[in-house]
Amino acid sequence: MNSFLDGIDSHLRLMPDSRPRGLADLIRPKCQVLYFPLDLPPHSLTCQYYRSSSSVVEDLQGRRQDEEEAVRNRSQFEGSAGISGDPQPLHIVWPHRWEHDKGPEEFCATLMKLLEAEKNFKVSFLGSHTSDIPECMSDARSRLGERVVHYGPLEREQYWQALKEADIAVSTAKHEFFGVAMMEAVACGCYPLCPNRLVYPEIYPSECLYNTEQQLYKKLAGFCDRPWVLRQMTKAKVELCRFSWGELKPAYTELLDWTNVNS
Repeated sequence: MNSFLDGIDSHLRLMPDSRPRGLADLIRPKCQVLYFPLDLPPHSLTCQYYRSSSSVVEDLQGRRQDEEEAVRNRSQFEGSAGISGDPQPLHIVWPHRWEHDKGPEEFCATLMKLLEAEKNFKVSFLGSHTSDIPECMSDARSRLGERVVHYGPLEREQYWQALKEADIAVSTAKHEFFGVAMMEAVACGCYPLCPNRLVYPEIYPSECLYNTEQQLYKKLAGFCDRPWVLRQMTKAKVELCRFSWGELKPAYTELLDWTNVNS
């Protein structure tokens, strides 16, 4: 909303005539942001970790304690089991449309680097696609072999289950207004890893963002080496309640109520 209002004056200056003055100040009081409402599954983690705004600090402290506990458990696990870390490989999910604007080339390139580094991981390529599948994804499927758990769209219940079974959801999007697929993944317990651009910094904390493909690789490589740390962390990083249809319905109803048009 702010980028729209802040850009009005500069845009109007491009017009040869009939340029209204102070338009941004005039319409600003009438503007509001209503997020896209999410229809999340009943088993989602919507409000589990965020009880109220006053509990955010407590939640962050709890998250640090979770991470410290995970490190302690790692030492105990290695000592008792005689092996290093969690035997289950990291499960990465990419739940986007198979289109250029979602960055499949960047995602597949990162997977190839993980493969070349002999990192232990599995991957699911979810999301819709046309008959024209990006070459990078076909090549990745061939090279990754049995590491690929899912390849292509699933029925809704299967889709939710696939997200529940994954550890981390990755976005490499170049164009994104909101990112429903990432929100759905977070609701099902996935740790979000998103580029530090577009809408993502508005929704996700800095720890879930990366600036370059190399940073994305390093974060994923670290989680591949220590998946048990990720699994014992508090995974819900976003206050999903405010994006749910149950939370947004009253605001949408009021906005679309014709009796309020002139109020």
